[in-house]
Amino acid sequence: MAESATIARPYAEAVFGLADKTGATGNWLSVLGTMAQVAGNSEMQACIGNPNLGPKALYDLFIALCKQDFPVEARNFVRVLIANDRLALLPEICAQFAELKNEREGVLEAEIHTAFPLDNAQINGLVADVSRRFKRRVQPRVTVDRELIGGVHITVGDEVIDGSVRGKLEAMATALKS
Repeated sequence: MAESATIARPYAEAVFGLADKTGATGNWLSVLGTMAQVAGNSEMQACIGNPNLGPKALYDLFIALCKQDFPVEARNFVRVLIANDRLALLPEICAQFAELKNEREGVLEAEIHTAFPLDNAQINGLVADVSRRFKRRVQPRVTVDRELIGGVHITVGDEVIDGSVRGKLEAMATALKS
């Protein structure tokens, strides 16, 4: 997947530059999210790869499936992606755009996996702790993973904070084997 990330990067950077210049990064993230969802659909992927579907027909189909009235710049972006045979990269472009936006705003995304559902106070406490540790604002994505047995497993970028019971048991098993 590194190849698609490399190919998508210039597109994400170009769109981010345009969005940042006009102060519309939030709007563009929403537009790209919609586009990425449509482009990531397996049936749409089949259409993108269909050599019998011309650029105009692909564009019309894609815009119709998005079910939104996109600004002219967004429509032109879709045309550029189709002309360069890069429409399938929209999910990766969207992800890289979100990373650029978060970096500009000083926000880190944190994946928080918990064994049990957390209430707002617990989530806010975890977010505050992670924010202090990384000295940046944190945008959490919380999911419940019953296999953790207890505790939390937090991933921020390439750093992992494993406070789960499963992680501690695995660490103990490794220590006992040594």
